[in-house]
Amino acid sequence: MNALLRPIAALRPMRSNDLDAVMAVEARAYAFPWSRGNFIDSLAVGYLAQLLAGSGGACVGYLVAMQGVGEMHLLNITVAPEWQRQGHAQTMLDALEAHCRAHRLAKLWLEVRASNALALAVYRQRGFAQAGLRRSYYPAAHGQREDAVVMNLAVGQGASHGLE
Repeated sequence: MNALLRPIAALRPMRSNDLDAVMAVEARAYAFPWSRGNFIDSLAVGYLAQLLAGSGGACVGYLVAMQGVGEMHLLNITVAPEWQRQGHAQTMLDALEAHCRAHRLAKLWLEVRASNALALAVYRQRGFAQAGLRRSYYPAAHGQREDAVVMNLAVGQGASHGLE
């Protein structure tokens, strides 16, 4: 079923005129969303920012990643709640990994909430390994903080994790 749903969306560069739609998804997807300023700053400095647009132009999802020396850091990957569990995050991760390979970036890094069991399972299934823990990284309810699991994936030349 996922294979039938994937073609309805196309990944393209995110633009500033996409931010209203992106912010609407961000607010529905997270209790502690990124600010509009986070997205504006990411676009201004030239981070890789991609929008997954549905056939009618709806914002299905997006990602923002920052390239460093020989590696990429995934800062935000989000699928609109109504489009989740249909393979769209996989589509975006496939494209991001292909970008890393094309630019000879050896590793892809990310942080994920320690409580986000679904995302942790997806990343592990794709070959990401836990590299550490950032204590009290994310804001949480009632003024609390939540740990982030730091993960990475070898994607450079010679890296193979069953996706080629």
